[in-house]
Amino acid sequence: MGKPSLAGLALLVATCTILVGTAFGGGSSFNDEFELTWGDQRAKIFSGGQLLSLSLDKVSGSGFRSKREYLFGRIDMQLKLVAGNSAGTVTAYYLSSQGPTHDEIDFEFLGNLSGDPYILHTNVFTQGKGNREQQFYLWFDPTRNFHTYSIVWKAEHIIFLVDNIPIRVFKNAESLGVPFPKSQPMRIYSSLWNADDWATRGGLVKTDWSKAPFTAYYRNFQATHLSSSPSTSSSSFSNGDWQSSELDPNGRRRLRWVQKYFMVYNYCADSKRFPQGAPVECKGSRF
Repeated sequence: MGKPSLAGLALLVATCTILVGTAFGGGSSFNDEFELTWGDQRAKIFSGGQLLSLSLDKVSGSGFRSKREYLFGRIDMQLKLVAGNSAGTVTAYYLSSQGPTHDEIDFEFLGNLSGDPYILHTNVFTQGKGNREQQFYLWFDPTRNFHTYSIVWKAEHIIFLVDNIPIRVFKNAESLGVPFPKSQPMRIYSSLWNADDWATRGGLVKTDWSKAPFTAYYRNFQATHLSSSPSTSSSSFSNGDWQSSELDPNGRRRLRWVQKYFMVYNYCADSKRFPQGAPVECKGSRF
């Protein structure tokens, strides 16, 4: 897939009939839910606990984590990413447990030159093993306004959403011998850091420190507990029933739309990486 311009992405979206879901509001106070973990004054909570920012300069990046651990749930966070020339920077927002056999569910936003689209990198780790990457362009400029990035984590599946549009489903394939994260509680983490050895065009484009500090903003965090048992509801996922065991037809259409027009990389389709065939969890329906 060639690299589209932001204008090209906007034109593509304008010709599609799928509506972008509205962002969530009324999030919790960051003072109550999170602690700043590194970066000194580069990480800040302000506006009465309703806004948080992370910054990166040549000396250091910064980060935070949740005070609580979660075992299953829906996590929503609104982010506004580093504007301008963000090449070399990575804004990571993820769930993770600790230890060598940790579980992890990742959003990572790979910065780029001004005018080029961000790449949204997703991954799932189970028992310390990842290598399940899918990457996407976004259908909007994520630096101009806040957008909602969500993880739905249930015993049946993990769903990644952007503005309530599903972009990826990772199903529980334990019946095929594939481990699935379902027993280790995880905290929410985020960090802004320099990764110009790999983040932008494989490390070809380096961080322009004359543009520092680089800053990302966060607001409207929400965490909703979900039962580990399947929901029996028949309501539409895309209309808000995120506890449903499966995507409804509209949710599947949205997922196919994203994966057709905006997917940059899918480990399941990487024949060079997997010459003996795709990993077992890639086979069959992903819905």
